Amino acid sequence: MSSYRQIYYHIIFGTKKNEKTLTLEHSKLLFAYLHGIIKKKNCHLYRINGMQDHIHILTDLHPSIALADFMRELKTASSIWLKNKNEFPDFKGWAGGYAALTKSHHEKEQIINYIKNQQEHHRKETFADEYRKLLEEVGVEIVEEYFLK
Repeated sequence: MSSYRQIYYHIIFGTKKNEKTLTLEHSKLLFAYLHGIIKKKNCHLYRINGMQDHIHILTDLHPSIALADFMRELKTASSIWLKNKNEFPDFKGWAGGYAALTKSHHEKEQIINYIKNQQEHHRKETFADEYRKLLEEVGVEIVEEYFLK
């Protein structure tokens, strides 16, 4: 019997202390670097985008990859890379946590469009409000003590 998968994750993670340290004019460099990591893990990137203080990714995960390992490598490697790039002089690191929300095939295009339109979206809503809303929509219980830490 063959093995099949369809494991879409909408991943969101932010900068340390939610500081706006990711320069938008150089974000394509960061997105390309993250794409390389994702590709090396035999995962597929459907969309990536972000703002000065956070990143959104829609990807699948290869069945041999544990989510925690994937996120640890993604954040650790990109943090080292960012700290060594002149284009991101204020970057101090990523916040400790992340959100990884599973999505169905029917939601894929909607999430792609949502991620694509981050700059427009954040003209009206802060990252904290967006993050809270996304977690609440899928029933994730928010522990205020650790929210955005």
